Amino acid sequence: MGGQACVVYGGSEFSRDTDIAILPETGNLDKLRTALNELRAEKIAVPDLSIEFLKKGHAAHFRCKHPEAMDIRIDIMAVMRNASSFATLWERRTTMDLGDGLTVDLVSLPDLVAIKKTQRDKDWSHIRRLVEAHYLENRKKKSSQNVRFWFAEARTPEILRELAGKYPAILRDMINKRPVLGLLPGAADRSLAEALTNEEMSEREADKQYWRPLLEELERMRHKRGSQ
Repeated sequence: MGGQACVVYGGSEFSRDTDIAILPETGNLDKLRTALNELRAEKIAVPDLSIEFLKKGHAAHFRCKHPEAMDIRIDIMAVMRNASSFATLWERRTTMDLGDGLTVDLVSLPDLVAIKKTQRDKDWSHIRRLVEAHYLENRKKKSSQNVRFWFAEARTPEILRELAGKYPAILRDMINKRPVLGLLPGAADRSLAEALTNEEMSEREADKQYWRPLLEELERMRHKRGSQ
């Protein structure tokens, strides 16, 4: 659901981290612990891998020490800001064939974009490239679902203008869902870029507020562990 998914979808060129979304149930965690043991994965931060912490929105962090996966970091989460329930994520997942009989389940592209709306600069670069890549690959296909996704998530003014020219009816329907679209098709480049930046800043601030109580809890855990 993170950098590796961005690589497969064409929104990134490299990642040594693997982010995993999991249904926080005992059986799943038992299987995951078995896999982590095979990878010789060591916990690198609080909290512990537990249903309690996963359901709160915390992540569990590990570093692999197996020679074939040396130093790859694994981050495990069950609840993410902007993300649907695991059942919905699983239903909408994309299964990719990587060749040699290897397949991998990824969160859908719209879900990945939603999850990537964080405070981090690189995530916003990923979002832009993910949507651009999907648009360039699929723009000749007449799919209302794709057009709505592009209107909802594109961060490239040129793409938004092109969409506005081709699909004015869908644009009118989408304005209430994304106010920045109200500037199309006639806004100056500077006005549109400024509106997109403001939209991004609002999401960054929302992510900061979401993580504030979780980070405070993590700090209390670190302090408690350090005093033992």
